[in-house]
Amino acid sequence: MSIPTGNRKLIRAINSSHVLNTIKTHRQVGRAEIARRTGLSPATVTSITSVLISQRLVLEKSAGDSNGGRPPILLAINPQGGYVVGIKLTEEHAVCVLADLEATVVVKSSTALSGHDPESVVGDLAQMVSVLIRKQGVPKKKLLGVGIGLAGIVDADQGILRQSPIYGWQNVPLRAMLQGKLHIPVYIENDVNTLTMTEKWFGHGQGLDNFLTVTVGRGVGMGILVNGQFYRGQGGGAGEFGHTVINPDGPLCECGKRGCLETYVGDPGLVRLAKEAALSGKLSGAVQDVSELLALARDGNEAAEQIFARSGRILGLGIANLVSLFNPQKIIISGEGTRAGDFLFEPMKESIQQNTMPGLFNPDTVQIAPWGDDAWARGAAGLVLREVFESPIHKKTPVSELA
Repeated sequence: MSIPTGNRKLIRAINSSHVLNTIKTHRQVGRAEIARRTGLSPATVTSITSVLISQRLVLEKSAGDSNGGRPPILLAINPQGGYVVGIKLTEEHAVCVLADLEATVVVKSSTALSGHDPESVVGDLAQMVSVLIRKQGVPKKKLLGVGIGLAGIVDADQGILRQSPIYGWQNVPLRAMLQGKLHIPVYIENDVNTLTMTEKWFGHGQGLDNFLTVTVGRGVGMGILVNGQFYRGQGGGAGEFGHTVINPDGPLCECGKRGCLETYVGDPGLVRLAKEAALSGKLSGAVQDVSELLALARDGNEAAEQIFARSGRILGLGIANLVSLFNPQKIIISGEGTRAGDFLFEPMKESIQQNTMPGLFNPDTVQIAPWGDDAWARGAAGLVLREVFESPIHKKTPVSELA
């Protein structure tokens, strides 16, 4: 029985993705080992790798160890085979990175936004991308796409920003607007989801099918990977962990509810608690931001340490609920808030342990990711890299033949 042409294309695309990801996972691997690990025939592996080499996605390295006979030629991802741009949008500026196929940041830039309406922001982003690749001498044909990560509810499949808390936008077709100016693929996603994707493909989530990324900083967010798939919920609104209610009679949150987790753990909540401590005489002098509060804690100020500890315990209580709901292989903590270190996270881990069922939580499950200023933008770059490495069986868009 003959296989329909469309099915043959899909099968070949899936096999090509399988081979490409095997090379990425093992960094340097011979064709015979690829065949063994994928279950594909040596002839199929040879055919697929030839195409990947011609596309400059893969390159041949020096020969590996031999058990007798000709030493195998090893294959590896070609970092310079293509480039991607990742953009993190904030209230006042955009951070942009150019990254290679291993998600290594080649260069980073930051540009103030000229306005807050969609047309102005899109114009700024288009110019930013054009200037960045021109200065680095990257031909446009080698730019595989642009990823944008930003706070809010994002319909990634449709490329629409449904709701933005920082700009007040609703239902803005951000992907189509920027794609129309750049004429290259553009992908948009909630910024926490972009971090989660990058952790899966290149970070602490490699090889895992069930993990959560919790971000702590100005707010508290969450990215969800379940059974190897990213879970966004209906319309892209899943993961608003910071707006789960801890205390209905608690402080007023920016979302309009009271006692959200974010009001105790996010940066504005920590500053509020510090100001309350100053008014009661527990802290001398006003604290204007979390950096000042952290400096006091590092100097041994007991009141500052207690503020972080209380927030850590509340965060741990929220994460304990996540453990009971998802039973994840790993929980990756990321975001600017990781700078608080043990002041926040030791009480958090104790609280998780105290508030989960016996045997359900292993402290080694929690991974604190080191933070860098370019992490958000690198996460957005991961949106495009996912398109390169993800199996077409998981994609909703039509599959084009890789060979």
